[in-house]
Amino acid sequence: MLKPKITLKQEECPAQIAAIAEETIKDSYPKYYPSGAVAFFLNLHNELNIASVKNQERIYLVCQKETVIGTISVRANEICRFFILPEYQKKGYGSCAMDLIEEELFQTYQSIQVAASFPAESMYLKRGYQIVSYETIETENGDVLCYHTMAKKRLLDR
Repeated sequence: MLKPKITLKQEECPAQIAAIAEETIKDSYPKYYPSGAVAFFLNLHNELNIASVKNQERIYLVCQKETVIGTISVRANEICRFFILPEYQKKGYGSCAMDLIEEELFQTYQSIQVAASFPAESMYLKRGYQIVSYETIETENGDVLCYHTMAKKRLLDR
């Protein structure tokens, strides 16, 4: 199978980023998390919160030709937000986006950090990320959101 051709375009429109996150969270996260945790993620990635961090993060649209298919954000060596729209998942687009962002980050940093949601964790493991710690956050309604912080070290031959 040929790798799909994608590009990353730097973006500063919190509404568009939030819409991508919301669609993806509503589609995938209820399969892994209780409703309180899903609500937490929706709030974390809403337009207001994205606008509040846009000066500290590099925010990209993931594009296939001219079609926006996802978003990825980084702060220093941390991947902060990564969503591929449901209809483009499991087709290699996320892997291509990760190839591009890892290449960019490894030019400056020795490792990459991510707080991995359960839906994305297997993708990170396949890419060589290691679990660093197990974390929990109690949501407003008492549901518990569980996740792993993960890291990938730069290979010496890069």
